Amino acid sequence: MHGPASSGWLLVALCAATGVYCLLRMRSSVEEQRRAAGGEALMGFGMAAMAVPAVVFTPPRWTWTAYAVVFGAAAVRALWASRTSPHHLHHLVGSAAMVYMALVMGSSPTHGHGSSGVPALTGALALYFTGYVLLSGARLVPVAAAAGDPGAAGWGDRPELARACRLSMGIAMVAMLLAM
Repeated sequence: MHGPASSGWLLVALCAATGVYCLLRMRSSVEEQRRAAGGEALMGFGMAAMAVPAVVFTPPRWTWTAYAVVFGAAAVRALWASRTSPHHLHHLVGSAAMVYMALVMGSSPTHGHGSSGVPALTGALALYFTGYVLLSGARLVPVAAAAGDPGAAGWGDRPELARACRLSMGIAMVAMLLAM
């Protein structure tokens, strides 16, 4: 990514922390939570790796191909999972956006510094994720406390934390798309 190194490091920290939390969510007793958390952890760590400022580290060209392959496989998995849960359609769009960013950054002559102008697909993805962030933020506000003892729910079973995790990844995705 290009731009100020400080904002790149903030993105790295946000995405890595989100990835770690999603790994913790994989310990949930609810199977659907575990599956979703695995995909979200991959997305968080992948976004953290992509957000490392180019001033600090410029990865070799093959890295972008590896990102495209990994997130292409994640997109296929999300497509398959979307037949049982519409939430996976968002995972499909997120994985496809990561493939797109990897291909653009890998084909850039400046090794990941992006290009001038805003291609239509970048704009469309930025609009999608902006809408997702606004909707996720609106859904986060009215989350009611779970019935019974709120301390009884494990870290992986707290819906407000899972929503905050998704919100932060959406914000990071918007920032990364705008930085391209």
